[in-house]
Amino acid sequence: MTLLEEKYKQEIVSQLIKDLKLKNTMQVPKIQKIVLSVSTGEAVKNPKILNTITDELTAISGQKAVVTKAKKAIANFKLREGMPLGSMVTLRKDRMWAFLERLVHFSIPSVRDFRGLPSKGFDGRGNYNMGLKEQLVFPEIEYDKVDKVRGMNITICTSANTDAEGKALLEALGIPFKK
Repeated sequence: MTLLEEKYKQEIVSQLIKDLKLKNTMQVPKIQKIVLSVSTGEAVKNPKILNTITDELTAISGQKAVVTKAKKAIANFKLREGMPLGSMVTLRKDRMWAFLERLVHFSIPSVRDFRGLPSKGFDGRGNYNMGLKEQLVFPEIEYDKVDKVRGMNITICTSANTDAEGKALLEALGIPFKK
């Protein structure tokens, strides 16, 4: 059990019950999963790029990443249905908590000129999407082995019903939002 998960169970649940005026501990929002994904158009011309992307995501998450494929063909992009385009990994339980702890304490603070995450990344149901411009903010990535700087999308899925509940949960967990 990570320190962040322990803090959630011991302190944050009771704090959210008071702040959100909930009647039951089962109503307290919790994080269900975290999805990391990288997609690149370069994979159409050079499919070997996906090997490095998959290896980087595997190193960051501690879990084997899966190659994602195009759902439909787009002639203007020379894209056929089923062509590999990117990679993704879904984290749950212990790996999710460990990744979230590393994200909050190590990776987000190492972003240059960081002033907080935007609050407009919520989807209306309490889930939060954020993008990183470079994978180098994670300590697992070796700078010398990176051939090109790529961004990634991080989606934090919660059991919250509204964006306000989701934001309250993520702020309690230590994710810094812009004021």
